[in-house]
Amino acid sequence: MITTLIPVFAALGDETRWSILAALGEGEASASALAERMPVSRQAIAKHLSVLHDAGLVEPVRAGRELRYRVLGAQLSATAQRLDTIGAEWDRRLVAIKEIAEELEGRD
Repeated sequence: MITTLIPVFAALGDETRWSILAALGEGEASASALAERMPVSRQAIAKHLSVLHDAGLVEPVRAGRELRYRVLGAQLSATAQRLDTIGAEWDRRLVAIKEIAEELEGRD
């Protein structure tokens, strides 16, 4: 499970890729359209899109002669669900630690 999160977090760990993903959250766009909105060349955008695609976060969609990209919400939702599971486990552990500490404090 954790190994599947590594490429996603590696892709999201870059500020430009995060910005691209946020922009695509507003709607499909081509690398050229994204480059017009960001201070990055079209070639750099294309490389970032490749990383996001490899991580399963975006997919290319052909619109006539143009290649647009769209966000894959399912992967983002699955990642959020995994993080929720990890967070719930930590919460459970913290409650157990608190209970132990309170029990030890009550013995004094």
